[in-house]
Amino acid sequence: MLLTVTIIQSQLYWEDKIANLQQFEEKIHRINVPTEVVILPEMFNTGFSMQPELLAETMEGTSVAWMRKMAMQKRIILTGSLMIQEANQYYNRLIWMLPNGQYGYYDKRHCFAFAGEHEKYTAGNKRFIAQVKGWKINLQICYDLRFPVWARQQKEATAIETLPGVARPKAKEVATAEYDVLIYVANWPERRNHAWKTLLTARAIENQAYVIGVNRVGYDGNEIYHSGNSMVVDAMGEVLYHQQHDEDVFTITLEKEKLEQARTQFPFWKEADYFRIMNDV
Repeated sequence: MLLTVTIIQSQLYWEDKIANLQQFEEKIHRINVPTEVVILPEMFNTGFSMQPELLAETMEGTSVAWMRKMAMQKRIILTGSLMIQEANQYYNRLIWMLPNGQYGYYDKRHCFAFAGEHEKYTAGNKRFIAQVKGWKINLQICYDLRFPVWARQQKEATAIETLPGVARPKAKEVATAEYDVLIYVANWPERRNHAWKTLLTARAIENQAYVIGVNRVGYDGNEIYHSGNSMVVDAMGEVLYHQQHDEDVFTITLEKEKLEQARTQFPFWKEADYFRIMNDV
């Protein structure tokens, strides 16, 4: 079972939605190989701005409509985050746009207080795991990467197995991995790129899943430099793709068989502790 994913590592025009949508449209149209999922950076239409009162849109706005148009035209799943206004609140929301125009979304759980994000945006309170072609994909945003519990595989009992040879059958939980791919979209500064690269690899190893980190490059409106360092890491921690500093459009095919082989040979996830995340919002 294969899943083909395209990463777009790009500079962003500061708080210029028209220019950003135009550049990403051009980049998507230039993808010349078959692909199923296209991933854009965090706040791909504005950059990591703290002016949602000026720039945020509703789910009926221009940028979501653009995502729908591109997904339908190119027959792809298109994902990336942007500012969304809803019920008098602002969210850093990752949209998972399907080729049929339907969508799911994830609101960033951990707002980056160092930049004042927590003062402008409302934190999300639930994870979103998408499914495509038998793959389960956990979607998260930038600063979420620093919080391993939020990404931790939660073992779910998916069946009840009856143990043979007992007079009164005893139930046994049969657990499966909660997801297969963990995606982070980001505006992660170059000055902390060691943490970015290290944590992406750690999340892959500890969760025995593919991890994809898609970051931007270049300077933002606050003169903060972003070196990209977009990565794809497999379940054993091997880096399958890494690009820094330069813009890049890269397509990779993930193999479910290799993932299952790693999980079967080293079934660490089966011995993980059961836990439940308790939200306070």
